Amino acid sequence: MLDTNICIYLMKHQPPQVRERFAECFVGDVVMSAITLAELEFGVACSGESQPKNRAALDSLLEDILVAPFEGQAALTYGPLRAAHRERNKDALDKVIAAHALALGVTLVTNNEAYFRGYVGLKVENWVNAH
Repeated sequence: MLDTNICIYLMKHQPPQVRERFAECFVGDVVMSAITLAELEFGVACSGESQPKNRAALDSLLEDILVAPFEGQAALTYGPLRAAHRERNKDALDKVIAAHALALGVTLVTNNEAYFRGYVGLKVENWVNAH
């Protein structure tokens, strides 16, 4: 499951190691959370003069990456995860994405490893520093 920052890197075609790692994957191997899509849609909506370019980049990305719906099991996982980390109030959407990855049993790919440190059972991978 790709975190928002990795999706943005793919949309911008940089850094190259992220694009190269993504190219090693088969269609269907990689997903993004519906929460990540919501964050990306917000970014496009707020991008002013760059909105047409950003809309096209997101649409192109969505041709290659499936969006995993946020469903019941992810919601059930979120409650205890947030309760266990309630001292970290400013990263609410990251907690939702972490819960979604945990519920699906998938690895979360992010360049913000520190944001996801300490979530028991969450597997995290960084494609920026991988090679």
